[in-house]
Amino acid sequence: MTERFSETLQRQNQPTWSAAVGHRFVTELCAGSVADPIMVRYLVQDHRFLDSFLTLLGAAIATADTYEARLRFGRFAGMISSDENTYFLRAFEALDVSPAQRTEPADTAPTAGFKAIMREAAATRSYAAALAVLNVAEGLYLDWALKAPKPLPANFVYAEWITLHDNPAFCDFVAFLKSELDRVGPEEAALARDFYARTVELELAFFDAIYTEEA
Repeated sequence: MTERFSETLQRQNQPTWSAAVGHRFVTELCAGSVADPIMVRYLVQDHRFLDSFLTLLGAAIATADTYEARLRFGRFAGMISSDENTYFLRAFEALDVSPAQRTEPADTAPTAGFKAIMREAAATRSYAAALAVLNVAEGLYLDWALKAPKPLPANFVYAEWITLHDNPAFCDFVAFLKSELDRVGPEEAALARDFYARTVELELAFFDAIYTEEA
């Protein structure tokens, strides 16, 4: 049986992918035991992706070659702009994160890297490049969220972040991303492979960075 293109890319990056999925942060998140300063640092940094992420989704909408794909990306952009953004604001309030705490800390190197790679992929005007980044950004999170033990932590700060990345709609969207990458990626294999590998490296680096004061 022929291996799917999306599966090939994940296999080629498996050691780094697995290290991210099994990271200390993921384990502590699923147990509801992330120390508050670490969780605050993670959320503050992760929230800063949203603007660049919406830019990337906009590029996917602009470069997709079917109306149905554009509808899928449009609906997902709406979810990011509403449910996910609202989660961050509620979590900041629950953790007593001041406006200054949200804006004053500098971007970690991986945060800056994520912003850059999302905008870089968007600027290529390549649907395959956008899909490569999205397959990692969403697929890796689904992978670890599916492994979260039940019951989930009682605190919504942990539980809702897990369920945002493990629910039927999100699973379906990740399956769509994979099928689209399988369809168009082989025509720009080198480009897709490059963006995919660099994004996996950033995912692991991002988790590592939140445990260091100076990243």
